[in-house]
Amino acid sequence: MTSMPASPTAVLGAPGLAPPLIISSYTLGTTVPFVDRVAAAAGAGFEGIGLRAENYWDAVDAGLSAAEMAGIASAAGTPVLEVEYLTGWGTAADRNAEQQRKERTVFEMARAFGVRHLNAGLLEHLPVEQITEALAGLCDRAGSDLVVALEFMPYSGVPDLATAWQVVRDSGRPNAALIIDVWHWARAGMTAADLASVPAESIVAVQLCDVLAEPMDPPRSESLGHRLPPGQGHGDAAGMVRALHDRAVAPAVVTVEVISDALVAGGVERAARTVHQAAVDLLLATTT
Repeated sequence: MTSMPASPTAVLGAPGLAPPLIISSYTLGTTVPFVDRVAAAAGAGFEGIGLRAENYWDAVDAGLSAAEMAGIASAAGTPVLEVEYLTGWGTAADRNAEQQRKERTVFEMARAFGVRHLNAGLLEHLPVEQITEALAGLCDRAGSDLVVALEFMPYSGVPDLATAWQVVRDSGRPNAALIIDVWHWARAGMTAADLASVPAESIVAVQLCDVLAEPMDPPRSESLGHRLPPGQGHGDAAGMVRALHDRAVAPAVVTVEVISDALVAGGVERAARTVHQAAVDLLLATTT
């Protein structure tokens, strides 16, 4: 049996380094006040939090500046380490005033919190060449100091890892990268073999959760409300982690993203503790 690493995320770290284990903004629901979000994450043992533009706007409306948010989160030991979520960037028509405001906000958040990567996805079903061109434009707008991390989703215009990597590669932008999420991995039918052509350094974020035994219809409803804690479902989350480890993937963060209506209904403190313990158990099991 392998000795226990200093951090459970060391299985996905570069030699001697372990990425922080953080909690996704979605895991605690969409309406939790910033201070309560930080407290729940810190109480559960997370090393950071993710924040959506909508969470950020709510905190600003409540009277907090970005600097004050950063101070509160850092003082609790859970700095903001992930910002999201960029959508609607596929066509000029989709980039309306609301989308552009959100895009600018996510860029602002990243710089204010010192976060390097931005989570992005594209729901619209467009020709892959058009998606590739649109991603290049998004990367250019983000700037060379920020990385746009594209997430494949089986119900989206980027349905699998092969398509996501094709888009990132063909965009020709050094600040384009990938996110890999257990739910999308499982529902898209991905296996370790699908990683063979993807450079390890292109995967900048890994998201942990699990899936139901039987898919729901429509699948997006399952993804946005019925995920399970990592290792407690049927998606072989441990197998995905081992496959990433075998490819020497060393993400900037390992995020627990368990979007579950039932979990949130039990309270954010309990939700945070439940998913943290599940993630730790899963990650440690992959080292034995």
